[in-house]
Amino acid sequence: QVQLVESGGGLVQAGDSLRLSCTASGRILFVATMGWFRQAPGKEREFVAVINVNVDSTDYADSVKGRFTISRDDTKTTIFLQMNSLKVEDTAIYYCAARLPLRSDLATSARNFTFWGQGTQVTVSS
Repeated sequence: QVQLVESGGGLVQAGDSLRLSCTASGRILFVATMGWFRQAPGKEREFVAVINVNVDSTDYADSVKGRFTISRDDTKTTIFLQMNSLKVEDTAIYYCAARLPLRSDLATSARNFTFWGQGTQVTVSS
């Protein structure tokens, strides 16, 4: 099993920045692909960003391209989501997710991710 713990959420104003972190533990050897999803009230969970921690390839949802950046630390056990120029519509619970070990393609569908964190709330006020 892989455990994921997110941190860094909070209440900010539109235009502000926020950085989320997600640390993986447990059977993380060979986990290659991790990502961020979000879910706003009354809406389905949606893809935000994904990274292959071994080659640093990334992909983003169109709604966050140019504003959000996904990255990882040197240990490859923590990923980050730097969120700039935040908008009210970015308000959601943000979830960290990981694919099964050795699954290295940059999947963007939630059903391709097996392990999930508990989520961290991001609220952007106008």
